[in-house]
Amino acid sequence: MKRLMRVFGFLFATGTVVFLAAVAAAAGLLWHFSQDLPDYSQLQDYEPPVMTRVHAVDGSLLAEYSKERRLYLPIQAVPKLVINAFLAAEDKNFYDHGGVDFTGMARAAVAYVEHFGSNRRPQGASTITQQVAKNFLLNNEVSFTRKIKEALLAMRIERAYSKDKILELYLNEIYLGSGTYGIAAASLVYFDKSVNELTISEAAYLAALPKMPGSLHPVRNHDRAIQPADADAARKAPLAVANRANGAKTFAGEYFAEEVRRDIFERYGEKKLYEGGLSVRTTLDPKIQVMARKTMAAGLVNYDEAQGYRGAVSKLDISGDWGVKLADVKSLADISPWRMAVVLETSDQSARIGFQPGRELGGAVAKERQTGLITLDGVRWTKVASGAMRGKSPTSVAQVLSRGDVIYADPLFKDGNPVEGQYRLRQLPEISGAMVVMDPWTGRVLAMVGGFSFDQSQFNRATQAYRQPGSTIKPIVYASALDNGYTPATIEVDAPIEIDQGQGGGVWRPENFSVGHYRGPITLREALKWSVNTVTVRLAQDIGMPLISEYARRLGVYDELPNYLSYALGTGETTVIRMVTAYSMIANGGRRVKPTLIDRIQDRYGRTVFRHDARECRGCDAPQGWKNQPEPQLVDHREQVLDTLTAYQITSMMEGVVQGGTASVVREVGKPIAGKTGTTTDEKDVWFVGFSPDLVVGLYLGYDKPRSLGNAAQGGRTAAPIARDFMKLALADKPAIPFRIPAGIKLVRIDPKTGMRATPGTGGASFLEAFKPGTSPSDDDSVIGVADSDGRSAAISADADRTLIRPGTGGLY
Repeated sequence: MKRLMRVFGFLFATGTVVFLAAVAAAAGLLWHFSQDLPDYSQLQDYEPPVMTRVHAVDGSLLAEYSKERRLYLPIQAVPKLVINAFLAAEDKNFYDHGGVDFTGMARAAVAYVEHFGSNRRPQGASTITQQVAKNFLLNNEVSFTRKIKEALLAMRIERAYSKDKILELYLNEIYLGSGTYGIAAASLVYFDKSVNELTISEAAYLAALPKMPGSLHPVRNHDRAIQPADADAARKAPLAVANRANGAKTFAGEYFAEEVRRDIFERYGEKKLYEGGLSVRTTLDPKIQVMARKTMAAGLVNYDEAQGYRGAVSKLDISGDWGVKLADVKSLADISPWRMAVVLETSDQSARIGFQPGRELGGAVAKERQTGLITLDGVRWTKVASGAMRGKSPTSVAQVLSRGDVIYADPLFKDGNPVEGQYRLRQLPEISGAMVVMDPWTGRVLAMVGGFSFDQSQFNRATQAYRQPGSTIKPIVYASALDNGYTPATIEVDAPIEIDQGQGGGVWRPENFSVGHYRGPITLREALKWSVNTVTVRLAQDIGMPLISEYARRLGVYDELPNYLSYALGTGETTVIRMVTAYSMIANGGRRVKPTLIDRIQDRYGRTVFRHDARECRGCDAPQGWKNQPEPQLVDHREQVLDTLTAYQITSMMEGVVQGGTASVVREVGKPIAGKTGTTTDEKDVWFVGFSPDLVVGLYLGYDKPRSLGNAAQGGRTAAPIARDFMKLALADKPAIPFRIPAGIKLVRIDPKTGMRATPGTGGASFLEAFKPGTSPSDDDSVIGVADSDGRSAAISADADRTLIRPGTGGLY
C-alpha cells in the first residue's frame, strides 16, 4: 500500500512539475509572442481607403475612383438580414466568445493532424475578431506563429472594443471579389442595390464570398455560387447579377468625368483621390449633356458623310463562327446606338450583317447572334469611289459593301420611325471638335463634349486643344474700342489696307472672307455683323494691340498676347472653354467668372472642403427660428472686368450677328440669342460662340492634325447650325427672355448706313442703337471719315487710295 502511495505521490509530483513547466512554457510563449504584437489601439482611428464618388447635379452617379472599391457603412446602417447571413457563414458564436472559439480551434487541429503531409491548406477556425486582427494588423502567412498572435490580438481587441464595432470593421474591410471591399461596394457591383435592398439569397451569396471570392463568381461559377443560398426557397430563387452601368457613359459624360478626376488630382493628390472617400457634386446637367453630345456628334457625322465613304473599318474572315471573331475586334462602346457589325452577304438591294455579340460578366462571348439588313436607303449617303459613277450615290449596295467588311451601323429611320430589321451604314468621322455649355452667371460648366468618342481618344478638345478662334475673338476687340471712345454707330472704312511690317517684314494685306469685296464706310455694328476683317484691323491699329491684349487677358482668352495686328483676327491659339468663359463675362454684364466643373467637395465625414460659390451670405448665420429679421442677402464681390454698359453694347451687336449676319441660321431658335461665328486661316477650323441671357455655348470643328475643311466650310454654315440644334433643345421649355438693358444705356433710333440719327427720310431701315451717356449722335453730326484739305470730314469710298492708310506697328507674324 505504501509502495502504491509512493507511486501515486511520484506521479502527482511529476505531473505537478510537468504542469507547472507547461504553464511556465505557455506563459513564456505568450510573453514571447506578446512582445512584438501590433498596436491594436490604431483600430479606434481606422480610416480605410474609400472610393471617391462623383455625382451630377441631380445626384446621379457619374464616376467612381478608387484602388479598392469600398464604401464605409456604419453598423447601424447594416440590416439584420445581412448581419445574420455573415454570422451564419463566418462565426455563429460571435456574440458568445471572447475573441477565440476554442471548440473551433480544436476541430481545426484535428483536421490538421488528419491531413498532415497532404499539402492541403489547414482548415481555418478564425472568428470574425481574429479575421479583423489578421486583416488589419497581421499578414496572410500560414503558420502557427501567426495563429497565436492572431488569437492574442483577438482577445485584446474584444476587451477594448464592442462587438458591434468589431463587426463594423469586419464588414467594411473584407475582400469580396471583383475588386470590391466591404459589403456596401459589393452589393452595388454584384446586384446594383444598396444593402437594404438585398434578398436572402443575395445576402447569403455575399456572406459566402470571404472564403472563396474568386471561386464563387456568379457567372463563371454560377452553380457553385448559388449553393450558399439560405434554405431551399432561397436556392430556387434566381441569383440575378446586375451589369452595373457606368454613369459617365449613360450621360455621354466621359470627357467631363475625366476632367473632374484631373481637377481633384491636382487639388488633393493621388491618395486623396483614390482613397479619401470624397463626395464630389459636379455642375454637369445630364439632360443638357445628352443634348450637347447628340447635336455635336450629329454635326461631326454630317460633315464627315458629306466628304464620302472611306471604306470598312477592317476585314474579317467570316468562315465558321463569325461572332467569336468579331467579338475580338475592338469597338467603341460609347457611340450608342451605333453597333459594330460584319457583312455576311451582299446583293444589289441589301447586305445582311451580323452584329458584334456582347460578353457575359465572366468574359465569355454571348451565344446569341443578331443580324439585320442594310438596304440601299442605308447607303445612299455614300459616294462611289471610282468608275463612271464616281462621286455619285450608289445604285447597288454591293458597290459599297462586300463580305467580311467590318462596319458600324444603327437603325434606319423613315418619317421619324425606325424601320424594323433595317440599318444604316455609319463611319467614324475623321473630323473632330468640342463643345462647352456654361452658366454665364456662375461659370458652372453644364455640359462638355471633348470629341466624338472617349473610347477612341481621351484627348479633351474642349480644354486641351489650343486652336485659332478666328473671328470669335472680334467681340473682344470691339469691346476694347467701345470702352475707349467708340460706339456701335462709329463709322470705320471697309477698304483695302496695307500694313508695313518694318524691316524684312514686307507688306501685309489683310483680306475679308469674301476676297475683293468691300463695303466702304460702315458702322462698327455692321462690321461685326458681317465679320469684316479690314475694319477690325483698322480698329486694332487705332486703339493699339496692347489694349486689346489687356482685354483678352482680363476675359481669360489668353494669358498674354503678342502685339501683332493679326491676333485681332484670331490667329492666337486658345481653347473652347476659355472662349466660352470670356463670352460668359460679356453675357453677365462684365463680372468675372471662373469656369468650374465642381460645385462642392465633401470629405468622408461630410465636411465641405471646397465650394465654388464664394459669394458672401449676410444673415445666413442667424439663430434658428424666424424673428422678423431681414432676409439673407448674397453679396457678390467678384471683379468687374468689363464695363456693364459696354457688355450690353457688344451683346446687342452680337444679337445683330444672329438676327441678320453671319450667324443668321441661329435665328431659327426663336429666342433672344447673341453670338459670333469664326473661320480660321485656310478654313482649318470653324467656330461659333453664343449665348442666351442664361446659357452660353461654344464649339469648334476641325481635324486633330489641322488641314483645310474645304472652301465651303464656314463658321456660319458648319458650326452655327450645330449650336442652333443644341439651343433649340436646351431652350425649348424656356421663355423668350430679352437681354436686360442696364441703367444708363440710351436707345437712339439711327440710320444703319451713316450711324447718324434717323431722319424722316431714313425709312424702315432705322433701328434703335445702344449708347452710353453722352455718346449718342446729335442732329448736326456728320459721317466720320478722313479729313479733306480744308479740315472737313470726307467720306471714304471702297476704292480709296491705299496710301491713305497709316502704316502698321511692324513685326506682324
